Amino acid sequence: MARRPAVAPAARWQMPAAVRRWFDTSAAADAAVEDAGAAARIDWLRAVPFIGMHLACLGVLWTGASWFAVGVAVALYALRMFAITAFYHRYFSHRTFEASRGVQFVFALIGAASVQRGPLWWAAHHRTHHRHADQAEDPHSPRVQGFWRSHMGWFLTRGAFRTDWARIPDLAKYPELRWLDRFDLAVPVALAAALYLLGSVLQARVPALGTSGPQLLVWGFFISTVVLFHATVTINSLAHRFGRRRFPTRDDSRNNLWLALLTFGEGWHNNHHFFPGTARQGFRWWEVDLTWYGLKLMALFGLVSGLKPVPAWVLAKAEG
Repeated sequence: MARRPAVAPAARWQMPAAVRRWFDTSAAADAAVEDAGAAARIDWLRAVPFIGMHLACLGVLWTGASWFAVGVAVALYALRMFAITAFYHRYFSHRTFEASRGVQFVFALIGAASVQRGPLWWAAHHRTHHRHADQAEDPHSPRVQGFWRSHMGWFLTRGAFRTDWARIPDLAKYPELRWLDRFDLAVPVALAAALYLLGSVLQARVPALGTSGPQLLVWGFFISTVVLFHATVTINSLAHRFGRRRFPTRDDSRNNLWLALLTFGEGWHNNHHFFPGTARQGFRWWEVDLTWYGLKLMALFGLVSGLKPVPAWVLAKAEG
């Protein structure tokens, strides 16, 4: 009888390691990617939870809708969008204001519930984007990679799953932020479980609301999160294609009112690329920037401080 060929230990454990990375990003570190071609390929196994989250939105066909479930979905969209725009972006990525360690962690936790990975991963990739905007090294340039790759394909590649620690030495010193980066599914899973439990309790005790565990899970978590994700990444894919350019930056960034409304001010992207060192992205009074208004309110209550304004010299260079 012919003997079966021996299986090398690395090959034998390759599949479990890939699955473990769904829950622990340090498992079988992605640094093993050997070349640019391998790094640029989509890791379909690791992308399974992301794909499953989209498919789970179809559950609405069975759960139906209620005003309560839709309201929770909208509220969680708004809260998490603010955490992404104010803290993941303007605070962690650009350090445009100051916050205590406690406030920093609370909003990092809320941002982590958005399923856009940990705050350190997010900040590292965004700093790379600014350093190489619309060049070959940009993680998500529509000029270089096209629409779908810049919108979401880049997010699922083997290379993109890694956190570039060299980009974030100022943030890597916080063990709580490193934990959120390592176990980036922990907070979303906890949120999903809490929504299911809340819906089940309300179904039993307040049936007049017309909601249930599955319905609140589908609307409050899956639909709200998927819409939130795609709204956020329109700044990568659409705000470098559609809109007006007030400043002659070296990249393709544009200002877009509709994207600004959708993303709480992030659509004033040409403003931001010209001068990313301000907590405000709507440079003119009529440029709606909900994140800026929220930060001003937080500053009023002493939760944040040192909001960096738009310098006069920046406004003087504006072309309209």
